[in-house]
Amino acid sequence: MTQIALDDVFVRKYDSTVLSGITWKINAGDHWAIVGPNGSGKTTLLDILAGKWPVWKGKLHYGFDVPVREAIEFVPNDYSFNRIVSAGAEYYQQRFHAYEAERAPSVRAILTDQLRPVGTVNENSVHLEPSKVDAAQLEKVSGLLSITHLLDHPFVTLSNGETRRMLLAKSLLKHPKILLLDNPFAGLDVHSREVLRNALGELANSGVTVIIATIATEIPPCITHVLEMNHGSIEKLSPVNSFELVSQNAEAFPQPDPQKLESFGVPNFVDFDTAIELRNINVKYNEDQILKGINWKIRKGEKWALSGANGSGKSTLLSIITADNPQRFANDFDLFDKKRGGTGASIWDIKQKIGHVSPELHLYFPKNTTVFKTIASGFFDATGIFFKKLSETQIERVHEVAELLHVHPLIEKDFSQLSKGEQRLVLLARALVKNPPLLILDEPCQGLDPVSIEYFKSVVDAVCKTQERTLIYVSHYLNEIPSCVTKFLKLEKGEVLENQ
Repeated sequence: MTQIALDDVFVRKYDSTVLSGITWKINAGDHWAIVGPNGSGKTTLLDILAGKWPVWKGKLHYGFDVPVREAIEFVPNDYSFNRIVSAGAEYYQQRFHAYEAERAPSVRAILTDQLRPVGTVNENSVHLEPSKVDAAQLEKVSGLLSITHLLDHPFVTLSNGETRRMLLAKSLLKHPKILLLDNPFAGLDVHSREVLRNALGELANSGVTVIIATIATEIPPCITHVLEMNHGSIEKLSPVNSFELVSQNAEAFPQPDPQKLESFGVPNFVDFDTAIELRNINVKYNEDQILKGINWKIRKGEKWALSGANGSGKSTLLSIITADNPQRFANDFDLFDKKRGGTGASIWDIKQKIGHVSPELHLYFPKNTTVFKTIASGFFDATGIFFKKLSETQIERVHEVAELLHVHPLIEKDFSQLSKGEQRLVLLARALVKNPPLLILDEPCQGLDPVSIEYFKSVVDAVCKTQERTLIYVSHYLNEIPSCVTKFLKLEKGEVLENQ
């Protein structure tokens, strides 16, 4: 039985043709991986299958006996599909605020569509229909995705990887015929990736058709066929057992141009000896102790990898350093030889010395601004919107980093028009634009294709060649860590497990 058929489909977005001549049949019992370089059209193809974007030319046919919205469930790589979750996720520092945790719905409330009133008794509350999810269903799905222990946690306190598993659970509770997933392995630790692979295998065996946009190295065992995309067209359709990584025709990026890297030789603001010294750092939300007595000293010029499972406290620890966590005032630490915790340098003094990118920043970053302004906002630590006039030097600098990360052809486009991988490269350019002495790159390669990952690592190695630049690099994948990294800190359940 053919569940979905596309016949010579063309799709236009923002006055551009983004998919061309797509002919493809999805039969019951087949499970597909969609692979290809950043900007090749993978997410747009999922949007078409889910009925979220119209076909411009060609034919799209569904073979279901129920409405498409009941047959197909699409799990994107952000919160946009769920109005409750997106309404509760308003700004990227939110998960670090105890007050927000107290007023946010729990994971259980999200999964069962049951919200408690938010705010004072005089405010309007969101009232939903009674839950159709019974206890047995909830127990089965939460167990399948290893989130049972999180059910009564406020959802805004979840880590990036935990949130992804929660959103997948939400979709599975709807019992779809077809499950569409956009880059679901991004941000997951080793254990969580194995949990997801096993869950997808069980779903495929139960009769759910699995279609996943992913990188070529993360194709789960349940997949039977591979669709390769490039430049908005299908390059190849093949059984998974005949798919070869070398068959992908992604355009290889060259090594960074030494001339373009000259201005990154020595960072601004180098008058310090110790970049970070944390002393007995503790962070607690209600009864949950997130960080427990963390001590960490980073001298100028050191290059560190920070690791740990989803929920181990990595992002919370970094939020202390980047001044995004209000509990920083209750803790004792120095940044750039200056005392924090209520005295010494201001937040903006600190942020001016840090180039930062993270999954949270990407998730909440304003999409209605141009790529040029997105990169330029890094000068002022603004989120895409700023009111200061740029100097000629700053304008030139924006173009330099855009060229360095191969996003200059996108410079006049709106951020919202880019693929997720292209958006991540733009945010990396934003982190580099002010040539900071400290780079904090939290899962910077999330959403990038393999070729872009290798190129970005070479850029990081090049800009960190100087002993005046300090680096903290977070990744769940060892192959994503650049070769300049020589020191490692590992967290487990909010404590330092390894420091070397």
